[in-house]
Amino acid sequence: MAKKKYDFSGYATKNNIKCTDGRTILKDAFKHNDGKKVPLVWQHIHDDPANILGHALLENRDDGVYTYCSFNDSPAAQNAKTLVAHGDITALSIYANQLQQEGKKVIHGAIKEVSLVLAGANEGAFIDNLAFEHGDGNEGIDEEEAIIFMGDGYLIHSDLEHDSKGDPNPEEKTVGEVFDTLNEEQKNVVYAILAHALEPDEEDDEDEDEKDKGNKEAKHSDNEGGKVMKRNVFDKSLEDKAAKTTLTHAQFGEILADAMKTGSFRESFLAHTVTYGIENIDYLFPDAKTVTPNPELIMRNVEWVNGVISGTTHSPFSRIKSTAADLTADTARALGYVKGSLKKEEVVLLLKRITTPTTIYKKQKLDRDDIIDIVDLDVVAWLKAEMRVMLDEELARAILVGDGRDAESGDKIPVANIRPIYTDDDMYAHHVNIPAAYDPDEIIDEIVRARKNYKGSGSPELYMDSDTLTDMLLLKDTTGRKLYPTINELATTLRVSKIIEVPVMEGLTRTVTIDATPTVVKLKAILVNLKDYTVGADKGGQVSMFDDFDIDYNQQKYLLEARCSGALTRPKSAIVVEQIQAS
Repeated sequence: MAKKKYDFSGYATKNNIKCTDGRTILKDAFKHNDGKKVPLVWQHIHDDPANILGHALLENRDDGVYTYCSFNDSPAAQNAKTLVAHGDITALSIYANQLQQEGKKVIHGAIKEVSLVLAGANEGAFIDNLAFEHGDGNEGIDEEEAIIFMGDGYLIHSDLEHDSKGDPNPEEKTVGEVFDTLNEEQKNVVYAILAHALEPDEEDDEDEDEKDKGNKEAKHSDNEGGKVMKRNVFDKSLEDKAAKTTLTHAQFGEILADAMKTGSFRESFLAHTVTYGIENIDYLFPDAKTVTPNPELIMRNVEWVNGVISGTTHSPFSRIKSTAADLTADTARALGYVKGSLKKEEVVLLLKRITTPTTIYKKQKLDRDDIIDIVDLDVVAWLKAEMRVMLDEELARAILVGDGRDAESGDKIPVANIRPIYTDDDMYAHHVNIPAAYDPDEIIDEIVRARKNYKGSGSPELYMDSDTLTDMLLLKDTTGRKLYPTINELATTLRVSKIIEVPVMEGLTRTVTIDATPTVVKLKAILVNLKDYTVGADKGGQVSMFDDFDIDYNQQKYLLEARCSGALTRPKSAIVVEQIQAS
């Protein structure tokens, strides 16, 4: 293609490189634009004629679309011409329409304009050739401009190794690219290190003074008597360690060369700390920052807790009294009468129990110095939220299975005040003991059979540990098909409204007497409607937060507590399923 006089040339875009908008242009996508002349525009602002800088002649090549650009005589064009000549603007971009794509791959389109931009369409869109007309009327290529590459303003000198197409190796990063990954503070420290590296040794100063006696005024302003001051401008405490923190120009160059290969200036610097005796490397890099606003809590699954707390019946009185009349005894039955005989009174056994309150609490403290120093999070709000989560979990656990502490422990929640459903009396919680040899499918059968003993409200829920639930869900028929593909289908078979996993139920065992023999049984499931469990708290006994400041120890102390009672108040309102453990 014959080329008329042009001001500069370069690739408008290159093939098989992902553009900034995510598209990748395939070979010959703009083949039909070969030889076409399109406007040269500033920053794709084509709604103002003043931004038309000239024109661009397109040339389709095997590796992309090359363009020869000429500026017009407008003030904007001449200003842009100066920017390009000086190397301030180095990137090109295209505007195209009528695009045909396969996914994100462009296979056809029509280029409507070429633009000078601050960042190229892709890393191949760069100006590689300047051919401005000189003042004497002669035209030539400006060899001293070298190659301006990548569309990001980095100058790659002509003595770099190039690939077969004359482009710098795209796999390697330039010194400028690596250096620009640093923030301003880090760059200042690098400048300081470079300054030390380039300063002459004190022993050499005398020779330099002899050679350059007439040029003393050209030395740095901090020189005194021809001596270069050895100091770190950023940390005066390191003045006596200048020799240990100073890198030679060759050493610093080796670090930068290694950084170009690894892509990380930090990793390269750290790798050479021992080799070159670099101390206080932390001054160069900032402290690590947490990626989450609050510390991640390592804790059990507590999704079941809210269901237990909110599912119970709440009473405004902390002393709970339940009364029941047993009408199942023979003495409560209606009697037949024989003439002349004595009529007997019905005997009804009245059952009652009273549950009194106890206090459950969570206490924490923080040094005031820590509260002030911790700036990454609102530590007080976070601490209060953690206290509430843990108090709720402890109360829910006490209601369902007890707190698990030994009876002798002074921290144990008394079972006479918060009565666990797991160990409650048979009058309120019916216990089913399953033989040790029973498999998960037989356990399901026993739970269904025991359902007749449930006398509680409405449809109950089933609480069980994860292992027991998993064993049931993995049951298969003879063809390998799962018997219960979903938890809801298993719940329907077990005649419960919902199945809830409770981590604190895992591995719970106790010793009971069966046929006059002490026997270890393992908890498998609890079937209950928590409406039949009443939690009572007097006014002021509800969950409350208290905080106080200890002047003597400069500590802020926090107390979260509740004074309440809890118990099943309806006979046979729960079924506790346990399996006998093999001896």
